[in-house]
Amino acid sequence: MNKIQIKRIYEPPARSDGMRILVDRLWPRGVARDGARIDAWIKDVAPSDALRRWYSHDPEKWPEFRARYIVELENNPAVIELHDMAAKSKTLTLLFAAKDNPRNNATVLHEFLSGGTAAK
Repeated sequence: MNKIQIKRIYEPPARSDGMRILVDRLWPRGVARDGARIDAWIKDVAPSDALRRWYSHDPEKWPEFRARYIVELENNPAVIELHDMAAKSKTLTLLFAAKDNPRNNATVLHEFLSGGTAAK
């Protein structure tokens, strides 16, 4: 697998981003669709709506959210689509909107795609 990185969608695009994929279920607030400079939006790889609502970015729920999201990813066909995109690009940047950089779905997804486990 090629290089995979994560970045908040609110940060300016950079050449080093390579292919930019939005991995949130909802479109980020305040981001114009024309100016987002994303190559794809794979909302089906994001946590289920029920899991996203349950977690609600509560740091206390992070370990449980992480575990539940990994289970969802293991059975999610959208992960295959993301793997295929990663294989076609030297660099893949997973874009997310959450304010919490270390505890968000893109962090878990990055570690999942890299074959590791997300930081606790």
